[in-house]
Amino acid sequence: MGFNKLKELILKLTPQKIINLYQDPLKSFQEDYSTLSYSQEGEDLILKRLFEGQKNGFYVDVGAHHPKRFSNTFLFYKRGWRGINIDAMPGSMKKFKVVRPEDINIEAAISDNDELLKYYIFNEPALNTFSSELAKKKNGYKSFKIISEEEINTTRLENILDTFLKDGSQIDFLTIDVESFEMKVLKSNNWERYKPKVIVVEKTNSTITEVLNSELYNFLYKKNYQLFAKSFNSLFLVLKTEKALYVRK
Repeated sequence: MGFNKLKELILKLTPQKIINLYQDPLKSFQEDYSTLSYSQEGEDLILKRLFEGQKNGFYVDVGAHHPKRFSNTFLFYKRGWRGINIDAMPGSMKKFKVVRPEDINIEAAISDNDELLKYYIFNEPALNTFSSELAKKKNGYKSFKIISEEEINTTRLENILDTFLKDGSQIDFLTIDVESFEMKVLKSNNWERYKPKVIVVEKTNSTITEVLNSELYNFLYKKNYQLFAKSFNSLFLVLKTEKALYVRK
């Protein structure tokens, strides 16, 4: 056996952690003290803190995008939680069915009305949107560009929840990231029947003052939610009756 083949065999049989230790002595030390996040801005870590100690739960992810990448729910899936993933992108649920087969994975576009809308698909799927204004703004920015457009029928969120939550199961958290269609998604829910304990919703380029004066926040405030935390582009709103989530003894 030649030296190179022997080297390949040794590397193949050696645990990756040992290889990392010799390649970068600090890497193993750093990983021991790191915290894994799949979200774009660490939203799953804030949610993890809010639901600390809760072994099982249920989430709804509107604009789920990918089973792992930029996911606010995959960390919880790994911990034994289950939920509903919804995305409008044609073919988007193929990966979800492979990576997250125990979730309910639905290819659907959510809006406050049942209508036919134009869906703008980018070379970066995280930018896909029904907003023509946002699509024009993003098209040509940096390396982003529209690669196709699809006509897609929309449905209300309450219709999907009525179908899959017939027993009125509690939703622990709802996460919404739909590129400027957040208000339409919120208005499509039946708030008398479905009141998630926590809502994570995208609100880009906003200060705290702007958030508190926004249509989105005032809509949810009237539904008995209060702002609890904020990442760069995401708001965390907690149902006012759920103080146990953030008041620790």
